Amino acid sequence: MSSAFATALLFGVMTLAIFSGAPIALAMGFGSLAVAFFLWGPDSLNLVATSTMGVMQSTLLLAIPLFVLMANFLQRSGIADDLYDFMYHAFGRLKGGLGVGSVVICTIFAAMSGVSAAATVSMGLIALPSMLNRGYDKSITMGCIMAGGALGVLIPPSVPLIVYAVISKVSVAGLFAGAILPGLLLSTLFIVYILVATQLNPKLGPPIPREERVPPAVVLTKLKSIILPALIIGAIFWAMFSGLATPTEASAIGAASAMISAAIHRRLSLSLIWESCTETLRMTAMILWIIVTATWLTNVYAAIGGPQFVIELVNELGVNRWVILSGILAILIVLGCFMDVSGIILLTVPIFDPVIRSLGFDPLWFGVLFVVAMETAYLTPPFGMNLFYMRAIVPPGITMADIYRSVPAFLILQFLGLTACVIFPEIITYLPERILGG
Repeated sequence: MSSAFATALLFGVMTLAIFSGAPIALAMGFGSLAVAFFLWGPDSLNLVATSTMGVMQSTLLLAIPLFVLMANFLQRSGIADDLYDFMYHAFGRLKGGLGVGSVVICTIFAAMSGVSAAATVSMGLIALPSMLNRGYDKSITMGCIMAGGALGVLIPPSVPLIVYAVISKVSVAGLFAGAILPGLLLSTLFIVYILVATQLNPKLGPPIPREERVPPAVVLTKLKSIILPALIIGAIFWAMFSGLATPTEASAIGAASAMISAAIHRRLSLSLIWESCTETLRMTAMILWIIVTATWLTNVYAAIGGPQFVIELVNELGVNRWVILSGILAILIVLGCFMDVSGIILLTVPIFDPVIRSLGFDPLWFGVLFVVAMETAYLTPPFGMNLFYMRAIVPPGITMADIYRSVPAFLILQFLGLTACVIFPEIITYLPERILGG
């Protein structure tokens, strides 16, 4: 049987399962096993045991539950409340200042959690009512929180980057280093947009009333709220990039630091530990099932000669490699409208990674670029995760249509950031070269 037919059969069965309503993990698992059984008979089912064992022996995957646990502790520890109190008084006197402060807090949370939900939910509960009560336009209010929350997908310790590293065999430390500047670039773009938009139209984000403003000396006393987040971020990054700890070991440092922070804020209790652990178990089980079934898919795809077939097909097109890269990024953005980010990574990386390498692109650069593109998936209708997080916490009177209308400006900014990372690869490659030596 030709590689072309086998590849079409594999992805045809899997696509049919997805459109039938099956979860992505079940669709990938069923498609892989069905095609393997059809091609090679019952002996092919050994694939399940060997592939699953290989995943379970990956020490890198231990970082996922620990970073998720860290995010759950941080969400419940009270850090967000203290940070917002500082940002409220430090930036509130500016037009759009509360929006700027919200993006800054989301950026800090992204560097402490590795997931999008922590910042989006926390700031949605804390900052959203505050900004709406002070006359902020609901579109810029919800948009800055959802876009800022999506930075957790990109800024280390990003869980999607860990998943990408497992599938592509690219250094996770290199991906983490490469994602720092793109994450800060996107955060800066969001802040600049808020400041410019509110200067042009002050009704979008008026400053806080004069009677609520405090003297600069009082603002300085509130700087202590930055110390604990800075220590957590610094401990994780220093442990990883100094060579003292692997990303897995650094995740343990982060989880322990988050628990200590909850204790410092007098929020640590048996109920908080139970809630954090059960939510971590749920999220980790979901991610690991997707990784296991994606490994089955990857092994079957490799066995039927799929990567070689796709590379030959791309070479026969005879088009410029940058056109192919643009097409790949466009496909990823479209998939982000309908699928979960982890599912997209595990579904497409086995196809695209060999192609990117054959075209001579840096696989580490493409890995970060991939996740930058995936950040749009959290804001694109109809199935952007941050849209649903926001819907669950908005006050009465705000509809799903209002939430959809709040994202176009921030999606444009994400596309600008993605384009900048394509045109100027050094945005991604500079820190890996300086920190890790290439």
